[in-house]
Amino acid sequence: MREQLSLSDIQYGPFLPFLRKKDVTDIDYNGRELWIRDIHNIRHKVTDEKIRQHLNEEFIQSFATNVANLVGKNLTPTDNVIEAETEELRITVIHESVASTGTCICIRKTPPVQRITPKKALEEHYCEEKVLHLLANCVKAKLNMVFCGEPGVGKTECAKFLTAFIPPEQKVITVEDTKEVHYREINPEKDCVELKVNEYFSYNDAMTEVLRMTPNRVMLSEARSTEVKQLVECWTTGITGFTTLHTDDVRKIPDRILNMMPSRQDAERLENDIYVGMDVGVLLETRSSGEEGKQERYISQIGFFSREDGKNRCVLAVQGGQLIEQQESEFLPEDIKRKMDKAGITDVFYCEQLQKMLEEEGMVYEKNVDD
Repeated sequence: MREQLSLSDIQYGPFLPFLRKKDVTDIDYNGRELWIRDIHNIRHKVTDEKIRQHLNEEFIQSFATNVANLVGKNLTPTDNVIEAETEELRITVIHESVASTGTCICIRKTPPVQRITPKKALEEHYCEEKVLHLLANCVKAKLNMVFCGEPGVGKTECAKFLTAFIPPEQKVITVEDTKEVHYREINPEKDCVELKVNEYFSYNDAMTEVLRMTPNRVMLSEARSTEVKQLVECWTTGITGFTTLHTDDVRKIPDRILNMMPSRQDAERLENDIYVGMDVGVLLETRSSGEEGKQERYISQIGFFSREDGKNRCVLAVQGGQLIEQQESEFLPEDIKRKMDKAGITDVFYCEQLQKMLEEEGMVYEKNVDD
């Protein structure tokens, strides 16, 4: 369980300059060195001698004690991990008894901002224009979407960006143990209930309550364990939404979900329901941006799931960051086509709301009537 805390600037010490830098996402002290990760997914070791001098044993122990005190715990060999959070930070401290390199401190920023905009997505090669419109229409059509990839590739950021296309009157429930989605802050005029998991209110408890609260959509920040059973039940009862999980290929998503089921019986019973309920898988990855040392995040795969004629299927629309098929008939399952039609979407590669957002940012998307 992570607790809310507040530390003064002085207590953050040599970490403070990096907390104030907007392009820094992670601050990691491994017991010996300080490493920084930025929004380009580049990590570098801090070599500034003044900062290194302040990262002495006295400061590390003081910082660890301050965090522990504020959550009402002691960092000891038996209580060897302390986790805490603020509105914009997630802090983990690991005791030196289990970290042979010394006491470890990990600080991750979780600010209530939209790091991805339509303009940035196109300028920074996040995806093709048509893919951007396709994803926006997937949200408009109330498709269930799973964002996957390794840690640090921006799964949650992608989901946050796409919340812009959820109509304001639709009730959204977010389920998180650490506040990362910030749905209300980035969508201030929209209906939202934010549920926070803790030691008295588990993910399973939260997902059970979601089913009773009759939302239009549910956002499970990360599918990690047996709560996926309730998530699949949400999908099959008409409650749509987003979640994230760790895997390196969208085609592996069903197996990852099955492996997290409470029992083998649940896995066998719900396998088909996964293909019926889950509509879209999106894989996020990083690649070289062309500038020395810089990495860029991008959408590597998009797959559409379905169960047709008694068979479970996954058809890739995007592979390696490129749209494979230019015609929707080549990759969209029939049930997803019906959902698009029901939402009034006549061209899956064109979203009027996204078009307006691009124009507001000074970019023009020319609709190709031949598509």
